[in-house]
Amino acid sequence: MLLLTYAMLLLMAINPFAFGVHDLGDKPALLLLLYVFTTSALIPGIGIAVMKPLGFIKNLESPDRMERIGPYIITGVFYMWVYKNLGSGGQVPPLYLVCVLGATIALFGAFLINIFTKISAHATGMGGLVGMVLLTAWVWPESSLQFTLFGTGVQLSLIAATALIIIFAGFVGSARLTLKAHVPMDLWQGYAVGFGAVWVAWGLL
Repeated sequence: MLLLTYAMLLLMAINPFAFGVHDLGDKPALLLLLYVFTTSALIPGIGIAVMKPLGFIKNLESPDRMERIGPYIITGVFYMWVYKNLGSGGQVPPLYLVCVLGATIALFGAFLINIFTKISAHATGMGGLVGMVLLTAWVWPESSLQFTLFGTGVQLSLIAATALIIIFAGFVGSARLTLKAHVPMDLWQGYAVGFGAVWVAWGLL
């Protein structure tokens, strides 16, 4: 659910001027981030949490794949809402709209696959994040990721940033296997759906 927030943070760190701001600390940037976080993560999260006392799900982690249908639908509806609102407002660059549409396609792709076999939503999100950074490196080839770490300015090429995110994706997959939440095929399906959805969205837009 945090994928759209992560994607916006990354794109703002890479090219804040595309969002009409100078840096992440500007008030319009913070308000935009707050809107995306609230709409795509906080509200769906509350909706999913409410499903447990109502008896729609037994566990917030939803180990049973059929219990994931409701959370997928709730999150997907809000992802579409974000896409519609940001697409009509002109507040974000087209590349971010591709990210939002890609995440929405990935989510509903995972929803469909989940009907027949279990797929890792974590891997789907990480595959989408890898795809987004690679797409950004292609569309904005002269850009780099800039941030402050322990008071020191750090600048990474987008290829290096992609490599780091691939490593994080591996950590996430390893954690899911260690917890015995998935088998390797569930992870590979998730990575493929998330990564492919970004490029499908790019083709559509």
